[in-house]
Amino acid sequence: MFDNLALGFATAFTAENLLWCLVGVVLGTVIGLLPGLGSTTGVAILIPLTLTLEPVTALIMLAGIYYGAQYGGTITSVLISTPGEAASVVTTLDGYQMARNGRAGSALAISAIGSFVAAIISLALLMTIAPALAALALNFGPVENLSIMILGLIIVVSFAGGSLARGLMMAATGLLISTVGVATGFSDARFTFGSIDLLGGIPFVEVMIGLFAVGEVLHQIRVGAAAPIRTRFRDMVISRKELKKSAAPILRGSAIGFVLGILPGAGSTLASFMAYGIEKKVSPNKANFGKGAIEGVAAPEAANNSAANANFVPTLALGIPGGGTTAVLLGAFTIYGLQPGPLLFETQPALIWGLLVSFFIGNVMLLVLNLPLAPVFAQMLRIPYGYLYPIILLTSFVGAYAVSNNMFSVLLVLIFGIVGWVMKELDLPMAPLVLGLVLGPLFEKSLVQTSALGEGNFGILFSSPIAITILSFAAILTFAPIITRRVVAARRTSEATKPKVDAAS
Repeated sequence: MFDNLALGFATAFTAENLLWCLVGVVLGTVIGLLPGLGSTTGVAILIPLTLTLEPVTALIMLAGIYYGAQYGGTITSVLISTPGEAASVVTTLDGYQMARNGRAGSALAISAIGSFVAAIISLALLMTIAPALAALALNFGPVENLSIMILGLIIVVSFAGGSLARGLMMAATGLLISTVGVATGFSDARFTFGSIDLLGGIPFVEVMIGLFAVGEVLHQIRVGAAAPIRTRFRDMVISRKELKKSAAPILRGSAIGFVLGILPGAGSTLASFMAYGIEKKVSPNKANFGKGAIEGVAAPEAANNSAANANFVPTLALGIPGGGTTAVLLGAFTIYGLQPGPLLFETQPALIWGLLVSFFIGNVMLLVLNLPLAPVFAQMLRIPYGYLYPIILLTSFVGAYAVSNNMFSVLLVLIFGIVGWVMKELDLPMAPLVLGLVLGPLFEKSLVQTSALGEGNFGILFSSPIAITILSFAAILTFAPIITRRVVAARRTSEATKPKVDAAS
């Protein structure tokens, strides 16, 4: 173990590798700032630039782009309610409200700190128990994955605040939108109305940009532009009290992110949503969630980064990508003549341990670069919104066009921008819709596979101990608050009537 770490540090701590790691995290941050581009596209389009580099140097740079983009997406989520990628969507719920309250600096700082702590925790776990965790992940088949999807959907409806019905309705709408296109496991086209562009389904990136960025601009235009913030620079620096409140959410988010990150396909998006949902249930400050609670930024950002690192467990140990970006990185491995799998740790120890150590170095670079700059980024909110709106609309539409190089994506952003504005007017929650759309294809795939395994009988869900455990947890999350409320109400009623009975006797 220590010999491997020493080998990793010796490999990563060369001037060339440090330079390309820095280039990777800076490029990744810039890519994350552009709505719609995201880490997957960023890594894919920059692979050709690394072909002349040594494999370990190239992979260190690409990994730097990966986690740099995670933080870049957070900056736009907090400042202008425009998530750079799906995993940053949930950060907008409280991060943007913090920005409107003059605490954008604290939101960005806790994002950087939470991401750094989560990265260190997940890297320590990645280095020590990666092969064992990879073996555990192999036990997750369609049945277990379906139970995870059910748990994710149950947690996400809690985002609706006091209305369970609104959360369920929006999650169902997201699932319905995800059914557009060719059905999983079949060749039939659904709800495409003869359009070739809809055969591949409605992509969530365009939906996300439209709902959050364009919808917010349209809403602000109708209500009148909000006044620029007047907070002093020193008030934008994170306080000790905020750090203390964020410690437990960061640890919980790191654990949730790592567990979900090692499951192939679950990805960072589900991890960030689940971390937010669970934090909202257990936090003593749950009443402020959605109004600018720093715990609502710390937990999902920690989960997001932890899951991003844990994605490398199945990728390196099994050769199975943990998410979209690691799938692209898996392709990069093969370009460099490497075959990820159980033997890679034995045949390429310098490359693997050098890459793992570079994650630590890259996260230190991100923290050093972004923590002092958080209050500086927050200064952008001093600009009158009348000047910001055209910039937001321009980056949204250009980012949408860059996703697939056609005007259909731009049209989708415009349509869902109007939908987002209507949802804001009706006070409908957007996060359940987005996660329903993200989980829809995974949910349908697991559903079809589970149905095939059980020959149409979904009772097979109760034949797996792992699935039973996950579904039991989902049932507790669903019914425990209802039972608790009824017990408390019954107790209050009993206490209220007791004096009258005593007085009458």
